[in-house]
Amino acid sequence: MTNRTQPIARTTRLSRPERREQLLDVTKAIVGADGLHAVSIDRVAREAGISRPIIYEHFSDLGGLLGALLDREGQRALTQLSAVLPQASPGDDVLEVLLEALTGYLLAVQSEPVTWRLVLMPPEGAPTFLHERIDNARAAVVAQLAQLIETAFTPRGGQRSPDPELTAYSMSGLADFWARLLLTDPEHFDLDRILVHARWALSNFAP
Repeated sequence: MTNRTQPIARTTRLSRPERREQLLDVTKAIVGADGLHAVSIDRVAREAGISRPIIYEHFSDLGGLLGALLDREGQRALTQLSAVLPQASPGDDVLEVLLEALTGYLLAVQSEPVTWRLVLMPPEGAPTFLHERIDNARAAVVAQLAQLIETAFTPRGGQRSPDPELTAYSMSGLADFWARLLLTDPEHFDLDRILVHARWALSNFAP
């Protein structure tokens, strides 16, 4: 019996924007599986089922590809973050508002772990714009938290924070710390465990 070579599947013709997104998705999958250091033009081309020149049509080189990935994932993280910023209306339980915002943040991290690893634990040599974007996002979160703390967050005992901005930075840093635990050791520090602890921690400040 004669062995026959299986026909090679034709590469689906994609529009330029679709091809760019496909290449970024493939790159993201490699990062998620093996880390940023595992990305190469050869591997991306192989796993995308295309030739190397097609990648160079979209990205100048490997640095351009990785920079574009970091840019896209940073934007996605900011979009997720903006959707869960704490907002309180008169009469709201501020503790519940803060816990709801934290839950939304951690669920976003849990749903896109590769994205949030790049944002919360940026690789060595990550481009300056990524750090700037993260800092700007953190400043926006802190500003909103500080306003909430100043106007509605009454600690146990009745004494408000003497420095709402510093309190907000502390809360933001703690939320990021919990998010990193969720990313690095999700079996030991799962979402429910973190939220139970967060309720206990915040209840020692809120009425």
